[in-house]
Amino acid sequence: MSTMTTIASDIKDISLAPQGKKQIEWADQDMPVLRSIRERFEKEQPFKGVKIVSCNHITKETANLCRTLQAGGAESILIASNPLSTQDDVAASLVKDYGLSVFGVKGEDNATYAKHVGIALDFHPNIIIDDGSDVVAELVQNRPEQTKELIGSTEETTTGIVRLEAMVKDGKLPFPAVAVNDAQTKHFFDNRYGTGQSTLDGVIRATNMLIAGKTVVVVGYGWCGKGAAMRARGLGGNVVVTEVNPIKALEASMDGFRVMTMNEAASEGDLFITVTGNRHVIDKHHFEKMKSGAMVCNSGHFDLELNLSALADMATSRNQIRPFMEEFTLTNGRTVLVLGEGRLINLAAAEGHPASVMDMSFANQALAVEFLVKNRGKLENKVYHVSKEIDEQIASLKLQSMGINIDVLTPEMVKYQNSWNVGT
Repeated sequence: MSTMTTIASDIKDISLAPQGKKQIEWADQDMPVLRSIRERFEKEQPFKGVKIVSCNHITKETANLCRTLQAGGAESILIASNPLSTQDDVAASLVKDYGLSVFGVKGEDNATYAKHVGIALDFHPNIIIDDGSDVVAELVQNRPEQTKELIGSTEETTTGIVRLEAMVKDGKLPFPAVAVNDAQTKHFFDNRYGTGQSTLDGVIRATNMLIAGKTVVVVGYGWCGKGAAMRARGLGGNVVVTEVNPIKALEASMDGFRVMTMNEAASEGDLFITVTGNRHVIDKHHFEKMKSGAMVCNSGHFDLELNLSALADMATSRNQIRPFMEEFTLTNGRTVLVLGEGRLINLAAAEGHPASVMDMSFANQALAVEFLVKNRGKLENKVYHVSKEIDEQIASLKLQSMGINIDVLTPEMVKYQNSWNVGT
């Protein structure tokens, strides 16, 4: 399955590198913020002597993050964070053209993924860039002797941050971590605009279905849910939102969406999109209520948002209709269609977020890693937020790249904002 090269790697085919290089360079044109950071890192070399493991979706955008870390002097390894998100041509180019050790093949099984995590930890990293906290969890649980080598970690996803916070609560996080996902320039743009667009892109590529006139059930109204609901409505969908949080449910209602329980929505939906970061939000009793031909997909980090084991047990037969569409025929004669094996539909069936979105996400990653390295030995073992200064710096660079100017506070305005004794 894999092609081994002189660079330690596990990839599909090194001959795919020329096309991968074109993709990486094309994405770089739409990532001006990360490019400006890379130019600074080349001069300053902030990561000289630092070993970095990145567990990310192996895409053309991630490739440019890896290039940025390399430019800063880092020794690094990249492993796939999801079995269906690897772009094999990009992986090949990173090995051949950029000399990076890459371990990831589109469609790899769980055993291969676990092997790659082990290889990454055998590298003895000082920094872990994680996507779901799998690498950090493996390190903490099974390699505690290596934790002293860690400067810290950064986390790309809501799911991973939940796991990190749980470690803190249990007193099990042995190094500082930065919640990159919580930066406004990450979750606001990446989750709402990126996930919103790329989720519907993945659904359409997998199915070629017309969204207009369909009832689309969005399960969860966080930033990803807001984006998916907004884009589904923009395509003419009749959008229903389900939630467990009363504030988010109220917000969805005020945004003009129908809000109901999953039990109520189960019989109405034509297409279900889960974006909760939680387990079995669509469960056996929901599948039993679905109309024949209902489609379910997931845009949260792990496929466990859908109880696919229960669905498989309920099915009398399974039929692969299209590359990313599997039909389950239930005992009641109805069919349920699972898209992208229940994994991230935007990366399984499409290409993930546009480069212009990942520009800000990966700028946050690069600067978060720099923050950890600069503050080595000074931070507590807890989850840190990306600073307001970094967030605003990234937003300013993005605006500058777009040719957009904004106003600046006058000295009088600054004085007014910082005074308590100046009246109206």
